[in-house]
Amino acid sequence: MIDPTGIVYAAVMVAVYLIVARRHPEKAVTALKTGGRQLGSILPMFVAVFGLVGLFEVFVPPALIERWMGASAGAQSLLVGAAVGSIAAGPPPVAFPIAAGLLKGGAWMPAVAAFIVSWVLVGIASLPFEAKLFGWRFALLRNGASFLIAMAIGLAMGWIL
Repeated sequence: MIDPTGIVYAAVMVAVYLIVARRHPEKAVTALKTGGRQLGSILPMFVAVFGLVGLFEVFVPPALIERWMGASAGAQSLLVGAAVGSIAAGPPPVAFPIAAGLLKGGAWMPAVAAFIVSWVLVGIASLPFEAKLFGWRFALLRNGASFLIAMAIGLAMGWIL
């Protein structure tokens, strides 16, 4: 089923492009080319992620997700969610279909929120690069604080929702 939000976004985008094309045709063409290049560069990753999400949903039993990230796991589920998000790599929007699969599999909402937030804030894969630019002390403190913040936000989301 097609999400109506996507249709609204597409309609707004088409309307904006038509307005820009009418006033600045050369800029509209440049914008279309730029958008097309960006879509082409990210599309393979999205296809791969949705394929992996499908495999994940088929081969990872919900009981395993429930055991490690379910509400009954308590603080462990927050730690696991934040840890998995911390080591994941890729643009932040990739986290959303994975998070949806975790929820579908029985993960606790705060653990899933911690997963998403840590995906964005914590960068274990990029830690050496960050340390080279800013120093190990800064990199470790920032990542550690971000990890704790991810778990706190997860708990807050559970309380709010």
